[in-house]
Amino acid sequence: MKVDVYSIEGQPTGEQIELSDQIFAAPVNRHVVYLVVKAHRANMRQGTHATKNRALVRGGGRKPWRQKGRGVARAGSIRSPLWVGGGRVFGPQPRDYSQKINKKVKKLARRSVLSARLKDNQLTVIEDFTIESGKTRDMAAILKNFQINGEKTLFLVPDKDEMLLRASRNIPNLEILRAEQVSTYDLMKCKRLFLQKSAVQKLEEVLA
Repeated sequence: MKVDVYSIEGQPTGEQIELSDQIFAAPVNRHVVYLVVKAHRANMRQGTHATKNRALVRGGGRKPWRQKGRGVARAGSIRSPLWVGGGRVFGPQPRDYSQKINKKVKKLARRSVLSARLKDNQLTVIEDFTIESGKTRDMAAILKNFQINGEKTLFLVPDKDEMLLRASRNIPNLEILRAEQVSTYDLMKCKRLFLQKSAVQKLEEVLA
């Protein structure tokens, strides 16, 4: 399919670009998107949580009183889970939360999200540009031209651009990523998606 290419002034340039139907008009598989996002969020977890069981709590080395004759319940340690200051039963322990997702499934999820974004008019192809000044106000002016007021916005660029990153890093809810490195989670958490013209080819190479 063909879509319009926009300038940084927010107006169509009169040029159109051909988008691959395999990537931008694919059937939207919601379940695959759910699985990939769930795995991505699980892989972000450190898993360093820990509690002390009765073997790890300090103290409790001797029996607090004799077994019989006092008229109270038996006790073998003051660090029993039943006592204040005792160990915790079945508390969280360090573990690995990572989940494995096949490469083909990851590609399918990204194709689904890109197709959904285009269908919902949330994807815009923009001409290649950079910000030589590196000034935040210049990047903010571009966002204003597209009537973006605080929405989570993602720009996909073909290659790393230091000046563009510098101009964007102080703007809330704005992220600049290389097209070949974008994940399904990155595509899902933004409300507006902009593809630089050269980034389209990078995406098609990765997701074909």
